[in-house]
Amino acid sequence: MEKIEEKTEEKTEIKKKDFFYRGQNVDYLKTLDVRESAKYFPSRSRRTILRNFDKIEQFIKKCEKKVVKNKKIKTHLREIVIVPKMVGLTIGIHNGRNFQELTILPEMMGHTLGEFSPTRSKVNHGTAGIGATKSSKAQKK
Repeated sequence: MEKIEEKTEEKTEIKKKDFFYRGQNVDYLKTLDVRESAKYFPSRSRRTILRNFDKIEQFIKKCEKKVVKNKKIKTHLREIVIVPKMVGLTIGIHNGRNFQELTILPEMMGHTLGEFSPTRSKVNHGTAGIGATKSSKAQKK
């Protein structure tokens, strides 16, 4: 009995591991400026962040204002690169028809918002109609 109790106590003590992105803790990356955190991204993402710095900064400011007012964040900007300051936010991303809610996780850093909101859905074909196949024509007569 004592062995079972010891095992359950050990399991409760285990904490979720912190997520590290390129050797840095996410909490540390959140404290950095967007340009400083861009140093840890792959080259394509880094280039996009540095070229569109103003657009990303404006988007983050709008997100922070809406979070304070408890409003939903919605955007058509699918090309925005996910930076550490966005981690934890829930954003509605437009896919051409409606807004898909997405909670930003640390694993999504360096990717664009559009990658997580597909514009095309899976097509489910139904059964063939009357006259669509040779066998259905034979049944019709």
